[in-house]
Amino acid sequence: MRQFSTCAPCDMAREEFINQFGEVYEHSPWVAEKVFEQGLGEKDNEVEFLHQRMAKVLIEAEKHQQLDVLCAHPDLAGRAAISGDLSVSSLAEQAGAGLSQCTTEEFEQFTLYNDLYKSRFNFPFIMAVKGATRKQILDAFNNRINNDVKTEFVFALEEVNKIALLRLQDM
Repeated sequence: MRQFSTCAPCDMAREEFINQFGEVYEHSPWVAEKVFEQGLGEKDNEVEFLHQRMAKVLIEAEKHQQLDVLCAHPDLAGRAAISGDLSVSSLAEQAGAGLSQCTTEEFEQFTLYNDLYKSRFNFPFIMAVKGATRKQILDAFNNRINNDVKTEFVFALEEVNKIALLRLQDM
């Protein structure tokens, strides 16, 4: 298992831990707070182990807390991206997938899909976009829009946990 290269979570005080890991889940520091409250050990210095603990907190959370985490995510190539209101992590992830270079037609398609998706599921479309192309993301929108709400809710939580792992791996 890979260790964190810049920090040792098990040696951190609460405030330091929350500052380091509080935004792994978009605008949801309560996930990191809960992990800290459960206690930290040497294994938490391993990226994948800490990720498993954080993912478990989300999966075992109340449904309204899970929904809050989903709703904290910005639209892909959405208005927040255009106005520069994304978190540092989201900005880098979307830019890395080329979403900051959408053509007018692609932007319109993303806007249409984002609006359609949110009206159907009551939370934004979430996808771990690192390494994906704009076409792959649009194809995923097209494929997932036909899921039922329960299936898509589970799928979105899985994507949030993938995003969290990628963010932890970047630390």
